[in-house]
Amino acid sequence: MHKTLFAAIAAVSLLAASAASAQMAHYSATLKGADGVKGSGSVQAMLDGKTFTYTASYKDLTGPVLAAHFHNAATPGGNGPPVVPATASPSPIKGTATLTDAQIADLNAGKWYFNVHTEANKGGEIRGTITAAK
Repeated sequence: MHKTLFAAIAAVSLLAASAASAQMAHYSATLKGADGVKGSGSVQAMLDGKTFTYTASYKDLTGPVLAAHFHNAATPGGNGPPVVPATASPSPIKGTATLTDAQIADLNAGKWYFNVHTEANKGGEIRGTITAAK
């Protein structure tokens, strides 16, 4: 009886652990500017349930970062409003946000991008589309 109970508890624990890890997803982006812009960078992110954790690194920008955000475009490659603000700080920028189901769906659909704004390029100096890491 005790062996059966132990086996059942172990099986439930394994199922719970695999379900939790199945919810974890990794994302990345390469940040670059338009022609003639030297700046570059990258984003590494993880979604664990609804908790989105990220690190964005950059270099060779024209000046200090004024703002940085994750944006949601209506279509992949398009432009859209900021949905998750990031702290305008020296590289690397790190943060955590709690996402809604709709935000997660758009993130997984490839509609999100990360944009870094500077004084010389207020619309964004470097940006990159967030994609599921392979």
